[in-house]
Amino acid sequence: MVFPTNKQENPLRKLVDKKLYGRYSSVLPISNVSLLLTDIDGEILMEFNPMPDFCKIACQSSYNKVCDHCVKQLQRPEQRHYICDFGLENVYIPIKVDDEILGYVIGIQAFTAETEYKKYLFDLPQISEESGVPIENIAKALAALETIDHKEYRIYEQICEHVANNIALDVQEKVINGNQDVQRLSIEKEILEKKIIDLETKNDSLVINPHFLFNTLNSIARTAYFEKSYTTEELIYCLSDLLRYTLKQENQLHSIESEIDYINKYLYIQKVRFKDRLNYEIDIPDNLRLQHILNMTLQPIVENALVHGITPKREGGKIKIYAVNLDSPDTIEICVEDNGNGFPQKVLDEIENNKDNKMSLGFRSTHRRLKQYFGEKYGLFITKSDFSGSIVTIKIPKNN
Repeated sequence: MVFPTNKQENPLRKLVDKKLYGRYSSVLPISNVSLLLTDIDGEILMEFNPMPDFCKIACQSSYNKVCDHCVKQLQRPEQRHYICDFGLENVYIPIKVDDEILGYVIGIQAFTAETEYKKYLFDLPQISEESGVPIENIAKALAALETIDHKEYRIYEQICEHVANNIALDVQEKVINGNQDVQRLSIEKEILEKKIIDLETKNDSLVINPHFLFNTLNSIARTAYFEKSYTTEELIYCLSDLLRYTLKQENQLHSIESEIDYINKYLYIQKVRFKDRLNYEIDIPDNLRLQHILNMTLQPIVENALVHGITPKREGGKIKIYAVNLDSPDTIEICVEDNGNGFPQKVLDEIENNKDNKMSLGFRSTHRRLKQYFGEKYGLFITKSDFSGSIVTIKIPKNN
C-alpha cells in the first residue's frame, strides 16, 4: 500500500486524538526517560514522556519538532539509534504499516556511563548566548539529565519497539480497516502491559516495588472484566494510571495532554462516587496540548474545587477546565471554575498572607512550585470567589 504524501493525510495522524495518551500512559516506565511519537519529518504528535529540558534549550529550534540532528537520523531508519553531539543516547523505532514508514517512536535521551563525562565539557556560556536562556537555568537542566546503564538502555529500547508495533497495529485496524472493536484493542493493550511489566520486573536496576501494585491492580481489573463488572474494571485501570503518574518526580515537566488525561481519570473516579452531584467539562484546544506544565499542577486545584466548593452543596455542582486568552503569544492561562460556595474569606486571607492552613496548603505549594520553576509572573491566581463559585487561573509560559 502507498500512503498519501500529504502529511495531513498520514493515517498515523488520524490515530492521534485526545484518547491516545490514555491508551498508552499505563504502559510507560516510571522513569523520566523521554518517549515521543513523531511523523516521518520529526514533528511531535504526542509526548508520552517529555524530552529533557536541556534538549529543548540546547537543541530544539521549534517546540513541536525534534532537533535537526534527530531529523537527519530519521532518514536512516535502519540504524535505529545514535548518540547526539552532547553525548545523549537516542533510540528511534519506525512505525511501519505494509512496509511504509508513517512515523517514529523516539526515546531515551540520556547519558550512559561511557558518555556521562561529556556533561562536564559543555560550554554553558556559549549555549546561553545561542539560546538566550540564563546559565543557571541551563546548569539546572544539565544536572537533571539521566544516566542509565546498558540493562536499562535495552529495556527502554524494547519498550519503544513494543509501543511502535502496537501503534502500527492500531493504525492498520482502527484507521485503515475501520475496525472500531474496542475490546480487541483493549486486549492488545493488556498484552503490551504484560510485556512492559515483564521487562521491568526482570531488572533490579529499575524501580520495582510499584510494579507489584500495578500488576495487582491490573489483575483485579481483569477479574472484574471477566465477571462483567465493567465499571469496576475501568475504575481500577484509572487508579493504576493515577498512581503511576503521581510517582513521577515532583518538578518534572509533562505535556498539558498528560496532565489533562490524569485529571480526566481523577474526575471519572469522583463521578462514580458522587454520581449526579458532580458534573465536569474539560475544553483545552488541541494546539495547547503539546505545551508543557509541571506535573500535578491541576490536581490540587480541582480537588479543592470538588471538596470545598461542590461537596458542601446539597445539589452538588459542576467543574469546568478551560483555556483563556488564546491569542497570547507567550503565556498560557488555564482556568478551573466551579459553581460551588467559593473560598471562605479566612482561606483567602491565609493565601494572601502566606499562612499555613490545610485548605490553602496545596494551593500555596503549587503556586510556589510554578513561580520557582517558571518565574515570578507565573503561578496560581484566584480571579473569582463569591457565593456563585470560584475561578482559579493557572498562568505558565508557552514553549519557545
